[in-house]
Amino acid sequence: MRRTVFGRPLRGVAFDVAVAALVVLVSLAAAVNQPGGWAATAVGVAMAVALLFRRTHPSAVTVAIAVLALVQVIARWGPLIYDVAVLIALYSVVKYGRRLRDGVLAGAVAAVGVLLAAAQTPNVIQWWVTALWYALVTGAVWLVALNVRTRRLYVLSLEERATTLEREREAESRAAVAEERTRIARELHDVVAHSMAVMIVQADGARFMLDRDPAQARTAVKVVADTGRQALEEMRRLVGVLRDAGPAGPDGADGLAVAADPEHRRLALAELPELLARFDDAGLHVRSTVTGTPPALPPGLELTVYRVVQEALTNALKHAGVGAGVEVVLSYTAEAVVVRVVDDGRGRPLVSPAPPGGHGLLGMRERVTVYDGSLTAGPRLTGGWQVEVRLPLRSEPATEVIAA
Repeated sequence: MRRTVFGRPLRGVAFDVAVAALVVLVSLAAAVNQPGGWAATAVGVAMAVALLFRRTHPSAVTVAIAVLALVQVIARWGPLIYDVAVLIALYSVVKYGRRLRDGVLAGAVAAVGVLLAAAQTPNVIQWWVTALWYALVTGAVWLVALNVRTRRLYVLSLEERATTLEREREAESRAAVAEERTRIARELHDVVAHSMAVMIVQADGARFMLDRDPAQARTAVKVVADTGRQALEEMRRLVGVLRDAGPAGPDGADGLAVAADPEHRRLALAELPELLARFDDAGLHVRSTVTGTPPALPPGLELTVYRVVQEALTNALKHAGVGAGVEVVLSYTAEAVVVRVVDDGRGRPLVSPAPPGGHGLLGMRERVTVYDGSLTAGPRLTGGWQVEVRLPLRSEPATEVIAA
């Protein structure tokens, strides 16, 4: 852990104290022989004390030391060894000053001080030599401080950028987690909604046929049990994903990104025959047709195709009724996958009406829009209902979702 003193790093404080102590010792050591005696030494000690605050208040320290140096010039004590404090203050204001303008102003004041200090020499030649020497030393200190300031600000900018990128990565990770949780919640809704719809239809049918046709009623009850077990299994898997989500990984996502891609996502199209068979057992007369060669689809796109077919069949069972004929057509081309589900609307009405509302079409529209696809849904002139979805396989302009 980094140790601090008065909010400042201990190492920096120790260095500043050492520099100030050195200036004080030099002032005391030269008190006997230097011009001005103990009065000049007091000026040197005051400069040393001011240097203790050179990092936190560089401009104020530079002003204080410049005033003390002016007192020294006016008293004609001449440049003394502790005047190195002037160079230290100049270095500090250029390096630590909030604005570079303060360092430039301090450099201009130092140039005037060079001229005043050189003015105390006895002849013109010595004045030029002294002024040139002081100017070179002062200019070198100013340039070194400017270079260090530039490097310091560059390092600070890199640290700030790294901190910003880290915050952005964390924000992206949280967004990815939230998006994945939303996706899982939508999957959970689909599982519950489709399964419950099938179970309600079969339970009503079993109640209606219990006395008339016990065998058919037992078949309907079996479908209810099988559907419930399958829904419970899927719900446990999805809820387990939400419960056991791990920490964020290096790619910005967390355990949800892997866990939320369960096996039924990868095998969505392979499970379509089983899905059609379940609805056929539930009372629909389902016929399926596949045209074209199925390409290798992304898992998310496969899942979208699967859920569109599932939702369309669920709607057909709820609204067209048991015994309705449904045709499912999957067409594969190089540009798109087209899903078409059509029912004839000639099924037997349910014992109890289908529950109002629902989010079936809305959910389909959301899924299709993710892949820049189009959805058309509406009644047919010859009776029944039709759902058609087109999902592009290449980057194509987004197609407006159509509600017939």
